[in-house]
Amino acid sequence: MISDVDMYLFGQGTHYEIYKKLGAHPCEVGGVAGFSFAVWAPHAVSVSVVGDFNGWNNTRNPMMLLEGSGIFACFIPEAQAGQLYKYDILTQNHQHLLKADPFAFSTEFRPGTASRLYAPSYEFHDDEWIAARPASQAEIRRAPLAIYECQLASWMRHPGADPSFYSYRKLAERLGGYVKYMGYTHVELIGISEYPLDASWGYQVTGYYSPTSRHGSPDDFKYFVDEMHKQGIGVIMDWVPAHFPRDAHALANFDGEPLFEYADPRRGEHAEWGTKVFDLGRPQVSNFLIANALYWLREFHIDGLRVDAVASMLYLDYGKQGGNCATNIYGGNENLESIEFFKHLNSVIRRECPGTFTVAEESTAWPGVTADPEDGGLGFTFKWNMGWMHDFLEYMEKDPIFRRYHHGKMTLPMTYSGAEHYILVLSHDEVVHMKRSMFEKMPGDEWQKYAGLKAAYTFMTGHPGKKLLFMGGEFGQRREWNEDRELDWFMLGDERNRDLQAYYRSLLELYRRYPILYTTDFGGEGFEWINSWDADRCIFSFTRGDSKKEHPLVFVVNFAPVPRDDYAVGAPAEGRYELLLDQTHGFYEDAEDRPVLETEASECDGRPNRLSFPLAAYGTAVYRKL
Repeated sequence: MISDVDMYLFGQGTHYEIYKKLGAHPCEVGGVAGFSFAVWAPHAVSVSVVGDFNGWNNTRNPMMLLEGSGIFACFIPEAQAGQLYKYDILTQNHQHLLKADPFAFSTEFRPGTASRLYAPSYEFHDDEWIAARPASQAEIRRAPLAIYECQLASWMRHPGADPSFYSYRKLAERLGGYVKYMGYTHVELIGISEYPLDASWGYQVTGYYSPTSRHGSPDDFKYFVDEMHKQGIGVIMDWVPAHFPRDAHALANFDGEPLFEYADPRRGEHAEWGTKVFDLGRPQVSNFLIANALYWLREFHIDGLRVDAVASMLYLDYGKQGGNCATNIYGGNENLESIEFFKHLNSVIRRECPGTFTVAEESTAWPGVTADPEDGGLGFTFKWNMGWMHDFLEYMEKDPIFRRYHHGKMTLPMTYSGAEHYILVLSHDEVVHMKRSMFEKMPGDEWQKYAGLKAAYTFMTGHPGKKLLFMGGEFGQRREWNEDRELDWFMLGDERNRDLQAYYRSLLELYRRYPILYTTDFGGEGFEWINSWDADRCIFSFTRGDSKKEHPLVFVVNFAPVPRDDYAVGAPAEGRYELLLDQTHGFYEDAEDRPVLETEASECDGRPNRLSFPLAAYGTAVYRKL
C-alpha cells in the first residue's frame, strides 16, 4: 500500500493524496479481504491496532515500521467496515497511549472517541453543478455569493428526541429547501470535521478527515452535499488549521512527544484557547493539513473552505501576554512558516481543484491576503471584512440621536475597499457571549428594531462585497445563538418576523437579479457615493453600476425614526427611474407594479438632476434607471 515514492513525497510535504495511503482502507491481500492500516508515529517504540475485530487486544495485530519514514503499517483480514478501532502506541517512556486515527474517515458518536472503519460507496450525481462552477479565481470573484452561515446541530432539531440531531439526509431536504426558498447562493457549515465537545461549536477538531457522526456517516454527508448541488446551492465548510485540542485520544503528543504541534511551548500552545498549534515547519504536518483541505474538496465536492483564525497563524505573538513569545529568524513577529503554508495551500487548491475557493478569517491589516502567491500574497480568494463588520455594528447599536457622531463608521470601509476581495460578514461570533442577537442590537422599541434591521440589511446588500449572514438573523431571532438548542422557529408565528424574513428574501432576490451588485464589488468599482455627509439626518445614498453606466441602481437608506416627506436625492443622470424595492413592499417582482419617477432639473447633492419622493422613518429605497 505504501511505496518508497509515497514515503518520499510525504517526507517532503507534497503528497497531496496521502489520505489514500495513511489511515485505514478496505483492500485485498492474496485474495483475502480486510483493511490496511498505516499511521505516522516516528517517536514510538512500537504500534499495534486494537479494535472490535481483535477484542481490543494490543498483542494481536502489531504494526511494522517502514524504515526511514516513521510510518507503521499492517493488514488485518478480520477487520470489517463499521468496526471501531484505535492505535496502541508504546512511547519512549514505556507508556501505552490509545489514540484515534489522525486519518480516520469516520468516528464513534460522542462521547465515544474511537475511529470507525469506513468503506466508501456513495456516487455523486452533481456533474452539471461541478462543470458549471466558475473556473478561475477572477470568475469566482465576479459571481454572486450570498452565504447562509449555519451550524447544523442547532439549526433545527427533533423535538424531545435524544439525540435530537437531524441526519445529513434529513437536513439536505429541510435546510436545502429553506436555503433555496430564501435565495441564498451558498450555505457555510460550522462544525463538520469531528469534534468531541458541543460547546466548541466544532472549532476544536479531533477528526480532521471525518464528518461529525452527530448527523450520520461520511456517505450521508456526501448525499447532503450532492443534494444541495442539485438544488443549486454551493457548500462552504469551516476549516480549522490554526489549532487543535489537548484531548488525550487525539493529536496532542500523539506518539508520546510533540509531533503535530511545536515542541517549543511558546509556539506550540494557544494559552487563551487552551489548544495546541500545528508545527507547520514539519513537512509531514503541513502535508497532513494541505491533503486534508484537498480531501474535502475532492472527496466531498465541497465548493469552498472558510479558513478559521488566520491571524492567529500569521503572528507569533498572537494572544501572547508579557512578551512570552518566540520570534522568527529575523527577530520579527511574523510566522514565516505559516506564510509559506498559506501560499502552498492556496496554490495547490487553485491547481488541483479549479472552481473552488478559499476564504480567510483574517482580522488584521495583513497585506495581500487575497493577492496571488506569485505576487507575494497569501492566495486566498476572499477575506472576511472584519473592519466593516465592527464599524457597521458599532453604528447600528447607537441610538439614532447619537448616530450623527459616528457617521464615518459607515463610510470609512470604502476607503480601503480595494485592498482585498472582501466578504461582508454578520457571523455567529457577533450573536454570542452577551453580544446580543442582531434584533436586540437594534436600539429603540420593537417597531424600531424590526425597521432598523431592514435598513441595516439593505445597506449591507448595496455595499460592495459578498454577503454572509448567520442563521436566525434573517427572521429576527431575539435570543442569542446557543449550540444546545435549535433556532427560535416559533417566532415565525409573529407576522413581524415573517415580514422581516420576506424582506430579507427580497434583498437576496434583488442581489441575484442585478449583476452589478456582485460583478463590480471590488475596489470601489461600480460604487459611488451620492451623499455620504448627511450625518444629521442619518441618511446614506449611493449608486451601484458598471462601466457602461446605463442602468445604475440608486440606494437610499434612512437610519433615523424620522420620516422625510420632502426628501430629494441627486440623480446619476437625467431620465426615468423605477422603484425596485422599499421597506414596505420589499422587491417589486412585477415590473408593471413598480412606481416610476422622472428626474427634476434641479441641483441636488452636487448633481444637476434630482429624484424627489417621501422617505419613511427607517425608510429604504432602491431605484433603477430605465
